[in-house]
Amino acid sequence: MEMTYLKTFREVAKCGSFTRAAETLGYAQSSITAQIQKLEESYGAVLLERFGRTMKLTMAGEALLQYANEIYKLHEESKEVVSQQSKGTLTIGTIETLAAFYLPPYLQAYRRDFPDVNIVIQPGNEPFIIESVKEGVLDIGIILDPPFTDTELDSTILREEPLVIIASPDHKLAGHSEVHVEDLQNESLILTEDGCTYRAMLLKVLKGKQVSYKLSYEFGNLEAIKQCVTYGLGIALLPRITVAEEIRKGQIVAIPFVDPACKFYTQLIIAKKKWKSKAYLGFLELLGGINYRND
Repeated sequence: MEMTYLKTFREVAKCGSFTRAAETLGYAQSSITAQIQKLEESYGAVLLERFGRTMKLTMAGEALLQYANEIYKLHEESKEVVSQQSKGTLTIGTIETLAAFYLPPYLQAYRRDFPDVNIVIQPGNEPFIIESVKEGVLDIGIILDPPFTDTELDSTILREEPLVIIASPDHKLAGHSEVHVEDLQNESLILTEDGCTYRAMLLKVLKGKQVSYKLSYEFGNLEAIKQCVTYGLGIALLPRITVAEEIRKGQIVAIPFVDPACKFYTQLIIAKKKWKSKAYLGFLELLGGINYRND
């Protein structure tokens, strides 16, 4: 049953006249009559009776009016909530690095603007995040990669993330202003887990330049990597944002890693066909004034 019929019924009940209801609603009187007839057919009851020039509700009409008022109220409330789109769940897929060291201030700011939106952070590597955004499992993906493109996704570079070689303060590389791949000859490396994009980049560059190295440890946890470096167990390649606190405390040193292939960016990815609610757009805009719209 269309909401229009109930709205018309409420107006006729209020005005007591098909003619006045038609004038108020901007319909032809015949349209008002047809809508009331369809309502009566649907409910199998007479809803209005004519007394002189006035239309009055029958007992069935009185009963329906109570429901119609409540339905109309709920309908208006639902339109307001949906139009505001400030409730629900926003699922964001990202890597550990960005979840821990990039997102928190944005999440704090977003909570102020959209306190009723529940945010779920789904950790994973870049291939998982990309595929999950395509499939609609994730609303938003935030990845750390070289510039990324895909025909099914919109991608936006948010900022460049400098990669650094971290070492203990007494390591021979500690006095360097920058590190090139040749400087890693025979070094003991502490690597992130397989599937990490900047790990893959480093290994590719080492192989391409035929630089020998020793793989000392592999961890899926950034804190473990930093602790091992602090204890002089090897050196590691990490985004600078992950080691700011340790640098400040003097626990490690961070030297820029210079290589043409070493250009990594924090990037936002979303499905091109994704419907963007007000709350959804609010998060995109918060990340960097990004202006998306629904096509």
